[in-house]
Amino acid sequence: MAAPVSESRPHALFSFGTLLDEHVQTTLFGRAVPRSPAALAGHATRPLTITDPDVIATSGLDVHLTLERRVGAEVEGAVLRLTDADLAAADAYEVDDYVRRRVRLSSGESAWAYLDARPLRPAARIVIVGDSIAYGRCDPYGGWAAHLASAHIAADESAHRVFNLAIPGSTLADVAAQTPALLAPRLPDTLLVAAGINDSALPGGLDRLADHLGALAAAAHAHNARLVVAGPLWLDESRTADYEGLCFTEARALRLREGLRSWCAGHHTDFLDLWDPLHTRPDLFTDGLHPTPEGHKTLSVHLTALTG
Repeated sequence: MAAPVSESRPHALFSFGTLLDEHVQTTLFGRAVPRSPAALAGHATRPLTITDPDVIATSGLDVHLTLERRVGAEVEGAVLRLTDADLAAADAYEVDDYVRRRVRLSSGESAWAYLDARPLRPAARIVIVGDSIAYGRCDPYGGWAAHLASAHIAADESAHRVFNLAIPGSTLADVAAQTPALLAPRLPDTLLVAAGINDSALPGGLDRLADHLGALAAAAHAHNARLVVAGPLWLDESRTADYEGLCFTEARALRLREGLRSWCAGHHTDFLDLWDPLHTRPDLFTDGLHPTPEGHKTLSVHLTALTG
């Protein structure tokens, strides 16, 4: 049955799987919803085994599809036009293996889509931007980013790439200003941002946190890349209170952590919390701020558990 003309349908949701089934729509929304053909470039699908009995009962399937990144591929589907209540019902239907994120359709339209909940698992081409910690300072082996790159490229050497563009000393403001021009030649599908600790050490440095993150989200979306934000590490304040003229404190780092987490939650963006692995482990820092090689190994194991 067609929806009443007066009913507001502000949400565009790209679907390629069971949400296109009329029985599923009737069960979730009470009726079939308006739809139009659409495609999503730079993606392919792979099977995902479902164990939630309610979802299996609704769809009649214990294997659904999920998206992964692939240069040159395209997934055919449709855009569903949903009300607020419809979108909430769709969120409740999707299992924990999926999260709702923004994508840019082949037509250029922005829409929601349900993606893999582990943000680096479906990635192919990852760009890392950030500061000296992301760069790998104090680790001759390249830090956690190099560990991530090694594992990611080894998984599919022909298609996987990691570009570490982190610059020591960078603030989140610097990263937001410099990143847009760096993305096009690298064809990224994932933008991993690991910065902000330098902003936290400056008076008023976190006042425009939302503006900088918004600019990075826009840059990622323009390339149909998924934005992933890494939170700060714990730091040993006894050695960083006055570091090269900057004031790094645990309280400021915690304020940055909460600011990043809150922005990501409010904007359906992936947040990787890096606080706990090195928490109260001063032995894993060279100077209270930069991890030792062993500290970077510990971070890489934590990242793999969160994203792989």
